[in-house]
Amino acid sequence: MLAEGDAAPAFEATIQDGSRVSLGEWLGRGPLVLYFYPKDFTPG
Repeated sequence: MLAEGDAAPAFEATIQDGSRVSLGEWLGRGPLVLYFYPKDFTPG
């Protein structure tokens, strides 16, 4: 489990337009904030 301040593991994700992006594509371009949230309309 990750804790606040831990480095994010390498990953890929599908975005709204269906294309794939990876964390590695964005590293080094400047500040980066990752935000994850529970699936819409679910408790938590």
